[in-house]
Amino acid sequence: MIRVKEGQLPFLAAVCAAVVLVGESVKAAPLERAPDTMQARVMGCAACHGAHGEGTDNDYFPRLSGKPAGYLYNQLLAFRDGRRKYPPMNYLLAYLPDAYLKQMADYFAAERPPFPPPGPVTVDAKTLDLGKTLVMKGDPSRKVPACVSCHGASMTGMEPAIPGLLGLHADYISAQLGAWRYGTRTTFAPDCMRQVSQLLSERDITAISAYLASLPAPASPVPVAAGSLKMPLACGSVHN
Repeated sequence: MIRVKEGQLPFLAAVCAAVVLVGESVKAAPLERAPDTMQARVMGCAACHGAHGEGTDNDYFPRLSGKPAGYLYNQLLAFRDGRRKYPPMNYLLAYLPDAYLKQMADYFAAERPPFPPPGPVTVDAKTLDLGKTLVMKGDPSRKVPACVSCHGASMTGMEPAIPGLLGLHADYISAQLGAWRYGTRTTFAPDCMRQVSQLLSERDITAISAYLASLPAPASPVPVAAGSLKMPLACGSVHN
C-alpha cells in the first residue's frame, strides 16, 4: 500500500485533475489531416526523386520533372503492372488506380526545377567521341538510329511519351539500356527500345551513357511538340 505523507494530498489531487483534463482535451481535439493536394500525395516520392522530381545524388534514382506526362504515366503503369521490376516501386504503386497515376504524372511533368551541372566524365576521349557519334548520328551500317531522331536534338524528348534524357547519371542510363537489352524492362509492342538496345555492344552502351550524362541543359529544356520528329521506327509506348 502506498503511504501518502501529510501535505502531499493537495499536490496529488492537482496532478490527478491535470491528467484528467489532458485526457479530455486529447479526446476533444480533432485529428489533424494532411492537406488533400497532389504535392502532399507525392511526398513519398521525394526521398528518392527529390521534392520536385529533380532527382538526387543517387545514380539510380532518376529525374522525373519536366518529362512528358504520357511517358511518366506509362512508367507508373509499368511499375504497377510489373513490366518494370523494382520492388519498392512495384509495392508503392500496386493498388493505385489509373486516374491517380495520371494525376501524379501530370504533376511531375509540370515541375521545372533547375538542372544540376553535368557530372565528371569518367571515360576516355575516344569512348566519349563514340558516344557522341551514336547519339547524334547513330550507326547506319548496323541500323542503329541516332538518339536525337527520337529524343530531340537537345535531348528534351517529345510529347506525348518520348522522355528527355538530360540530368540523368551515366550509371542509370547504362542500367536502363542494359535492362532493355536483356528484356528485364519491357513496354508495349513494338518494343522499339529493346530493338535498338540489342544492336548495341557493351562499349556502345558505356559510350552513349557517358556522353548523355555530360550534356548541359539547354536554355528551354521542354519536350518538343508531338509530331515534331519523324521517328525512324515504330514504338508501341508512344500512343498508350
